[in-house]
Amino acid sequence: MRRGLALIALIAGALLAGSAPAAVGPPRLLGLSVSNGGHPFAGDTRQLATVSPNGDGLRDQAIVRFHLDQAARVELQVVATVSQRVRPKVVWRWRRSLSAGPHELAWKPARATPDRTYLLRLVVTGKSGARVYGFERPRPGRMTTGLVVRILGVDAAFQQRGYAVGAQASASIATDARSVRVQFFGYPGAGSPGELDAKTGASAMSPVVRLDWRSHRNGPHVVDFSPSQSWPSGLYFLRASTSDGRVGYAPVVLRPRHLGGHHVAVVLPTNTWEAENLRDVNGDGWGDSWLARASSTTVNLGRPYLDAGVPYRFRAESGAVISWLNRAGKHVDYLSDDDLAAVSSGEALRGAYDLVVFAGSDQYVGRHAYDVVRRFRDLGGRLMFLSGANFRWQAERRGMTLRRGKPWRKLGKPEAAVVGVQFAASGRSGGRAYVVQGAGAAPWAFAATGLADGSTFGRFGTEVDSTSPQTPPGTVVLARIADAIGRHDAEMTYYRTASGAQVFAAGTRDFARSLDQPAVSQLLANVWAVLS
Repeated sequence: MRRGLALIALIAGALLAGSAPAAVGPPRLLGLSVSNGGHPFAGDTRQLATVSPNGDGLRDQAIVRFHLDQAARVELQVVATVSQRVRPKVVWRWRRSLSAGPHELAWKPARATPDRTYLLRLVVTGKSGARVYGFERPRPGRMTTGLVVRILGVDAAFQQRGYAVGAQASASIATDARSVRVQFFGYPGAGSPGELDAKTGASAMSPVVRLDWRSHRNGPHVVDFSPSQSWPSGLYFLRASTSDGRVGYAPVVLRPRHLGGHHVAVVLPTNTWEAENLRDVNGDGWGDSWLARASSTTVNLGRPYLDAGVPYRFRAESGAVISWLNRAGKHVDYLSDDDLAAVSSGEALRGAYDLVVFAGSDQYVGRHAYDVVRRFRDLGGRLMFLSGANFRWQAERRGMTLRRGKPWRKLGKPEAAVVGVQFAASGRSGGRAYVVQGAGAAPWAFAATGLADGSTFGRFGTEVDSTSPQTPPGTVVLARIADAIGRHDAEMTYYRTASGAQVFAAGTRDFARSLDQPAVSQLLANVWAVLS
């Protein structure tokens, strides 16, 4: 009996050794991985590879490896994501029929490929059907099951979003170049003699300094900077560039050493900048933002910005306001959202400033900052909102994380009660013009503009605000775009309270984009003169 069992075992072993079992179902990719040829950058894994396609022979291509269990047609797609509401774009595609066994595919990105992460999607088709690997929707707390390639240019980000004038500032820089040139740019006013930076519209504030980067080519490195003591409060950009043409920027706000250096404070929407930043840091191929991930409620405040380091919509919003301030010769203090949140009370803010200007869409505001601004208004402080959707969401900062809560109007603090208008709609509107309707009620606003009731000006409408039942009584609608988006109007408003407070709201997110038009510039100058 034992001899019979041994014979059966020997026969079974011979059969198994002589032929592999036939594959069942669609073809499979076994041992799927990606690399850049043996030079991992910080954070790289078998599913994530960093590539810098600058032709220097280091990390110039992504290499995909797998074992195919049966002959199949394989298609590799390189996919750029935006958000769950926007269809991803295939930026590169490769197809070929392959035999069973080990294989190696290579994607060598073009030198001009934008620096960001890309999902790799593999479609494997055989006689029994097809399988798809990679490219699933973003999932909270879980990485992709596929592969991701990160294109590395120059990533730069300050360790804090704001520093006091003259204080030491620290920035993290990541690139695999042998050397890096760094230089500060800012907005010191009209007629600045420094080099003008085309991307930010800022002028050179410091000479170029070359840093030897040979010992930092495999991961980020923090560099300390000491901006000049003579620089005024304002927004500055650190520009880091390499000899092969890669460039990265890092914005930083220099606040005054003490509040009230000038009677006007301009708040830059640093919370909104990061909330709309689609930079992917965790390496799953999707932007680390709730705009990309419907299920996410947090954003990392320490990330470099996606567009080479410049915040989304910067030139059309806050940048346009800063340019107008410089042309008009206005002297102001600049604050980040963190600086505003650090003000102890509305009384302290009112003691320092007559006017607080929100230069961009300041959508995400914490409970303390909301109360400080409202108390400032109640004490007679003046407010200007030069974009749309302001004070829309409660958002609290914990360390370097911003967590979004509920809309303020659902928490019993509707934004229209402070701003005068509140977010009504977003979408494509065709860029329609405002129609003046408040020239009779507020003639000072339209003085020297050439505008009268019925006149039109500007082109607006990507996001629009309207009055609501909570709008303060006596609010004047200065101009309106009827049915700007769907049936939602855009309304530009002004109101005054018994305490002497005055509040102006532009009513559209892209108001500042028309500040280069004389009538719009004069309108803002008129409002500024009255409120400041």
